[in-house]
Amino acid sequence: MPELPEVEVARRALEEHCVGKRIVRCSAADDTKVIDGVAPPRLEAALVGRTISAARRKGKNLWLALDSPPFPSFQFGMAGAIYIKGVELSKYKRSAVSPTEEWPLKYSKLLVVMDDGLEFSFTDKRRFAKIRFLDNPEAVPPISELGPDALFEPLHLDDFVESLSRKKAPIKALLLDQSFISGIGNWIADEVLYQARIHPMQTASMISKEKCKALHQCIIEVIEKSLEVGCNSSQYPENWIFHSREKKPGKKIDFITVGGRTSAYVPELQKLDGIDATASRAKISKEQSKSNKAAREVDDDEEEAKPAKRGRKQLVKATHEIQEDEEDAKASKRGRKQPAKTSKGSWKKAHHSSEGSGDDDSDDEAVDKVVAEQGKRRDPKQPSEAKSSSDKGGSAAPAKRPQRKKRQL
Repeated sequence: MPELPEVEVARRALEEHCVGKRIVRCSAADDTKVIDGVAPPRLEAALVGRTISAARRKGKNLWLALDSPPFPSFQFGMAGAIYIKGVELSKYKRSAVSPTEEWPLKYSKLLVVMDDGLEFSFTDKRRFAKIRFLDNPEAVPPISELGPDALFEPLHLDDFVESLSRKKAPIKALLLDQSFISGIGNWIADEVLYQARIHPMQTASMISKEKCKALHQCIIEVIEKSLEVGCNSSQYPENWIFHSREKKPGKKIDFITVGGRTSAYVPELQKLDGIDATASRAKISKEQSKSNKAAREVDDDEEEAKPAKRGRKQLVKATHEIQEDEEDAKASKRGRKQPAKTSKGSWKKAHHSSEGSGDDDSDDEAVDKVVAEQGKRRDPKQPSEAKSSSDKGGSAAPAKRPQRKKRQL
């Protein structure tokens, strides 16, 4: 998203090309999400005939001072941009539109025509920007809530060090806090921390005085260098982490979330110091311990399931053997010579097939049926511990007939 350098480039262009000129025509888009607090037709009528006296900025906000209030202000949001027809402004790679597109631009939210024919447009493709019409933009939010501008109002080194010493937040989150310093966004924060060799998660109050000095200097240098090249990222120094921020994590670059934003850093160069380093190691150790415990629990569950599964298979097998023995006993009792319909070998084949298909329900039903049948036939007077011949694996023999007494002659 546009940060201080991109908005400053737009302010300088408006100041150079539009200050001192009168507005003769303007066109506001019918988009009340972007044009906030004023009806588009009223904004158009109020701007026509007014003269631009100055272009001003604080943080990521820009406004035009006219010959009399109210003034139009522009909050750039995620993709806001200023384009002047025929004038090349910024080559910021995340700009929503290209100045080479057909004019007026497709995503124009406010088009202004000056008395000398010059035209400029404020565009926003993603509709997170805001255009407001205010009597005093500096006296109301969001501008009134901003901290010192990182370019126009840099903190003195001693004040900067003292301010950091009172802050308990991670330094990356603090730099993104516009009430602390205004104008620094995600990519600038990553860059200055990389240049100063400070970890994004380092607690601000724990940063050494030497590193505070380095950070203070890097903020100034990064902003000034980006302005020097007109925010053309291809001309940023080769040793900037900016060129690697959108690449996938590798051996050098890593990404973490700090203050709700993705942060790029180099672990080998940006290391946590002091208490933060100890806390980080403890956290990593705790997470590894939890992970190992969870893995052990999974292994234990699997080991417990194995004997239960083996025991169940043995029970199913014994159940089928009992069924075979009973069928053989019935056949012998009726004097049949042929074997039972289901032989032990054929059952093994069927059982092997059922195991392959996962048909466990039929086995469960067979077990339940056999247990029930045995309960019905069991003699109540007979002890439950008595063993049948089928338990020994033998076939039941037919009952012997009682012998008749011989007649005496």
